[in-house]
Amino acid sequence: MHQTEKVEFQNNEGETLSGRLEMPLTQPLAYAVFAHCFTCSKDIAAASRIARGLTRYGVAVLRFDFTGLGNSDGDFANTNFSSNVQDLKAAADFLTQQGQAPSILVGHSLGGAAVLAVADQVPSVKAVVTIGAPSDATHVSHLFGSSKDEIEEKGLAKVSLVGREFTIKKQFLDDIEGVQLEAKIKNLRRALLIFHSPQDETVSIDHAKKIYIEAKHPKSFVSLDGADHLLSRKEDSEYVADVLSSWVKRYLDVAKSPVRTDLEGGKVLVQSRRKKYTNDIYTETHHWVADEPKSVGGYDLGPNPYDHLLGGLGACTNMTLRMYAERKGLALDSVKTLLTHTRVHAKDCEDCKSTEGFVDVIERQIQIEGDLTDEQYHRLVEIADRCPVHRTLTNEIKIKTDAKKV
Repeated sequence: MHQTEKVEFQNNEGETLSGRLEMPLTQPLAYAVFAHCFTCSKDIAAASRIARGLTRYGVAVLRFDFTGLGNSDGDFANTNFSSNVQDLKAAADFLTQQGQAPSILVGHSLGGAAVLAVADQVPSVKAVVTIGAPSDATHVSHLFGSSKDEIEEKGLAKVSLVGREFTIKKQFLDDIEGVQLEAKIKNLRRALLIFHSPQDETVSIDHAKKIYIEAKHPKSFVSLDGADHLLSRKEDSEYVADVLSSWVKRYLDVAKSPVRTDLEGGKVLVQSRRKKYTNDIYTETHHWVADEPKSVGGYDLGPNPYDHLLGGLGACTNMTLRMYAERKGLALDSVKTLLTHTRVHAKDCEDCKSTEGFVDVIERQIQIEGDLTDEQYHRLVEIADRCPVHRTLTNEIKIKTDAKKV
């Protein structure tokens, strides 16, 4: 499960770039930026599948459209490899300004070359991942075929790429000729993971070999046997996400659970995030999320406060019945408790003490399964009302508040 948030940010030219921030349901353990392949978009299947896969492991991923592609502003004809690198830098800066500095860069195809080129400009990055990446930017020119001569002669030409027509200018060819990617790879100074398919017909696996040889340790290579260049098969993208998530834990502090060891004696800390209503809830050994649904302006990243309240009562009910059954040796197989919360006018509540205003009503339906006699069954129903949370909610409650301004 994950949550997708649409985001926009500016590049160096003041143009608006469109992106999607894929967020895990829990507090992210790390942030990554994904650079898509040449003339592709952030919504290409490989990018979206890998991003969603990483969220399962607690990694948030920003995937975005380069200038002139997808939903981003600008004219693709005026872009080049250098402008892609600057767009990547703008994406990383955007996350950093949000307090979410990226520690992972992931690039597919020419996007892989771009992450290699930009890594030294993003201090927070500790790991770089390439997927089917060329070892030099000039490799992309072979996609232009016979149009390359026309570009050189006339200054531009229409080129058909992945079923679409793009205008490629001579400045693009001049730009990739000036890229010194070999030096960038040698001085990467980040952990490097290279994914490449031996059957890649767009970018030969020889490019992966060259990147691996030029890079210094720590570096790793994973063969995507049977995959095509675009990772068209779902299982190939999911494999990349699974391996990447496991590998990156060696280089990032993501293996630790985000719990608060300073919380003792049954204390619970609820910490709000910067945006909207999302809150992180901590105990000494656990962490979970509370939020409001999208219908009231939240992100729906977790249960709302009343869901937590009902969940607490339901869990306490089931645990209490299980404990009682174990002590008495009852053949209780399972307990299922369904709860709902409503507010009704006091005057409409026949068995309520209050006569004015509203009354909160919690309806609890308990389904008990097991080889039980009628007497044992009815006794369990009586015991349900003795669960500690039930007693807390039905007794007088005093909440003492000590507020501090910090």
